[in-house]
Amino acid sequence: MREINASIPFDKALWREDIAASKAHVAMLGAQQIISSADATQISDGLDAVAAEYEANGVPEDWDLEDIHMTTESRLAELIGPVAGRLHTARSRNDQVATDFRLWVRSTVAQVDAGLEQLQQALVTRAGEHAAIIMPGFTHLQTAQPVTLGHHLMAYYEMIRRDRSRFADARSRLNESPLGCAALAGTGFPIDRDATAAALGFDRPAANSLDAVSDRDFALDYLMAAAQCSLHLSRLAEEFIIWASQPFGFVRLPDTLSTGSSIMPQKKNPDAAELVRGHAGRIIGCATALMVTMKGLPLAYSKDMQDDKPPVFEAAGLLGLSIAAMTGMVADSTFNAARMRQAAELGYATATDLADWLVREADIPFREAHHITGGAVKLAESRGVALDALSLEELQAIDARIDARVFAALSVDASVASRASYGGTAPEQVRHQVAQARKALGMDL
Repeated sequence: MREINASIPFDKALWREDIAASKAHVAMLGAQQIISSADATQISDGLDAVAAEYEANGVPEDWDLEDIHMTTESRLAELIGPVAGRLHTARSRNDQVATDFRLWVRSTVAQVDAGLEQLQQALVTRAGEHAAIIMPGFTHLQTAQPVTLGHHLMAYYEMIRRDRSRFADARSRLNESPLGCAALAGTGFPIDRDATAAALGFDRPAANSLDAVSDRDFALDYLMAAAQCSLHLSRLAEEFIIWASQPFGFVRLPDTLSTGSSIMPQKKNPDAAELVRGHAGRIIGCATALMVTMKGLPLAYSKDMQDDKPPVFEAAGLLGLSIAAMTGMVADSTFNAARMRQAAELGYATATDLADWLVREADIPFREAHHITGGAVKLAESRGVALDALSLEELQAIDARIDARVFAALSVDASVASRASYGGTAPEQVRHQVAQARKALGMDL
């Protein structure tokens, strides 16, 4: 029972939040004259002393004390004597842990948001540098149409923008204080829950004591946002893994985020990116674990909920590492513009431009234009050349309605430049989106 019941090995991570919530609580008890001002001051000073010990030496793990709450209260009693027992007036470990955990998640959301902002800045910076660098755009991992590298990188900026909005939503919902709800029914003492909520930076006290002590939606909100973010990071990591492979050769990863082989000296392995890809699975698993824990619990608190913190702590650690790794990878990788352009030219990525030209200039129905273009691609493929390397005579042999104007549409440069609709891949559009993003991020202040 001692081993299965103790949570101090992991919930000691909440010590700063536990001290802060206890100080807010005891200050309120003193202000409401539930305990004397002298006792409130002595307890608050004692909590400061305990915090200083934890900061210097870490939190001791005495499994007989079960958790961070009893560990702190026990040490407080050793320092100031029986008056420490007044700290727990008008509260329970149920509202105490719910408050501490919310404070921890709120702080973690702020850290994640700061990391994601740095990743956005790296993406925007590199997108601006490569707004006109041409690369193949893919569907089904097959060459589809030429795009710019800047456009590709800005796609991830948009993904991370949505991730930040999800974390912001999660923070908004979690910012209600459970403190003062006690075990499940509130308390008969004349407490001031608005005062403790304000002292801890909450927007308001939670409205229902049963819900407040048993709610872990805030942790699930965080994990859902983390899981979605990890999917985006994993997709970006996969791009870099593919691009760094020798058949692609689009990018050279920084040495600081790569490793060598134990047997093959020529290898430069994208281990950091692969670990980011792997971490996504673990973060998704953390979200699933807490959902399954919570799915069948009646109101209010059940001991199952002691297992709420490990998956959140694990996900937070993995996500922080993943964000840092991908920020470094985006910022410090070297892109091979010539290889990207060559791949775009050899993949017949301007086939759609030929079909569009036939529709626009020769008034041919798109389905017929699609068929004509297929013939041109087949000829270019048989000769091992790009579409714009075919002669006018060869193109007219496929369809006599093609004239010399077509060559203005067949180069990858012309194709990219023509995609100037809002949100398109044209360099002018990419630069516009970069400028808007820099403004939103405050990068030019």
